[in-house]
Amino acid sequence: MRSIIIVTLILSAFFYSCDSKGAFEQNVKIPNEQWNMDSMAVIHANITDTTTVYNVLVNIRNTTDYPNSNLYLFITTHAPSGAVIRDTMECMLANDMGKWLGNGFGRMRDNQIPYKSSVKFPVTGEYVFEIQHGMRSPNLKGIASTGIRIERR
Repeated sequence: MRSIIIVTLILSAFFYSCDSKGAFEQNVKIPNEQWNMDSMAVIHANITDTTTVYNVLVNIRNTTDYPNSNLYLFITTHAPSGAVIRDTMECMLANDMGKWLGNGFGRMRDNQIPYKSSVKFPVTGEYVFEIQHGMRSPNLKGIASTGIRIERR
């Protein structure tokens, strides 16, 4: 019985680690799980394919110490052409009953929240994503990291 459990865990880890859709993913650790309002997570993504359609997701790793059920973000995207787009996004981290969303156990929860779908990047080069929290608290506790995931559609 024990060998069946071990084999199952190994196979689960193998299949979980295979990621055929992921084109890019980078996360920025928030020091001491306390995100200052003036701090930005800066992500540099090199896009080489302008013909592929992508989905862009925001990664949020929060702890169960996070005091809210949602998180507002300001996301500024700088394209290699010089174009700049700034968006406001609400991320739901818990449901109406207070149950944490996302994956994880213990005190950490991982969320991948859709940001943009069916995106074709118009030019190749380095795209810079700046992520800043838009909550009222100047020092937001309970956010361990944030980042961007770009996956093939």
